Amino acid sequence: MSKQLVLMDHDGGVDDYLATMLLLTMDNVELLGVVVTPADCYIQPAASATRKILDLMGFSHIPVAESTVRGINPFPYLYRRDSFVIDHLPILNQKEIVNTPLVAETGQDFMVKVLREASEPVTLMVTGPLTTVATALDKAPDIEAKIQKIVWMGGALNVPGNVEKNWEPGQDGSAEWNVYWDAVSAARVWETQIEIIMCPLDLTNNVPVTSELVYKMGRQRHYPISDLAGQCYALVIPQDYYFWDVLATAYLGHPEYYQLQEWETEIITTGLSQGRTKVVSGGRKIYAMDKVDKEAFYAYILQQWAR
Repeated sequence: MSKQLVLMDHDGGVDDYLATMLLLTMDNVELLGVVVTPADCYIQPAASATRKILDLMGFSHIPVAESTVRGINPFPYLYRRDSFVIDHLPILNQKEIVNTPLVAETGQDFMVKVLREASEPVTLMVTGPLTTVATALDKAPDIEAKIQKIVWMGGALNVPGNVEKNWEPGQDGSAEWNVYWDAVSAARVWETQIEIIMCPLDLTNNVPVTSELVYKMGRQRHYPISDLAGQCYALVIPQDYYFWDVLATAYLGHPEYYQLQEWETEIITTGLSQGRTKVVSGGRKIYAMDKVDKEAFYAYILQQWAR
């Protein structure tokens, strides 16, 4: 059985590294590269941490690229500084030399190159804003035909967003951060014919990171991946933290765990609702992960990280 070709595009938050780790454990996936988008991170430590994770897991042949795109609404620095913390974790710094290559071209140019050279259409696994994808499409419209689908953690359809008013005055609370960072680019991707499968807050709100699960990771810390995952989640457990990017990424390993629902939508790019993914009749059709077998998902990630 042939593997599905995947290009990862993450934005350097704690759960982005964990989603990348999960993707690397999937026997049905051939990962062609990792693009780091400078949204929920600082780009240099985020790319460095990504390369060290690839080294740790034995995938130092997979290239990493730094995107140079910019968003409209920056993530809070308190979120972004986690990229420095992850890059300094002892488990990622046991060796002085990092072997995973950082390519010379920008992330957006690397995305164009990978898609054009791929032997068949590629799945884009995107756990940050869609800005690098939109920029690549603007630079090379022909790559649209080489994108099989986009699996994306983003949006909030029928629940409130997570851009809090005390962080962003003037917002109405409907926006999700990956859209809000650059709603114009999200709207650009909405203009394409590419199949989009979203993992929205509607689903992730029901799948929290629990102390019980983190404790279980600790009990299997003799596996380096579980050790690293447990350390990462220990950083965020005091917060209300959910399986955002990991839940979206697990879809590639076990789509049968999920139920999808089709919605007609539009991206709001201006005003108080900037960054909202709005359900509207006659809008752009997308699929959203609507339900998940939560216990099967929890068991799956524990299993995958025990290796």
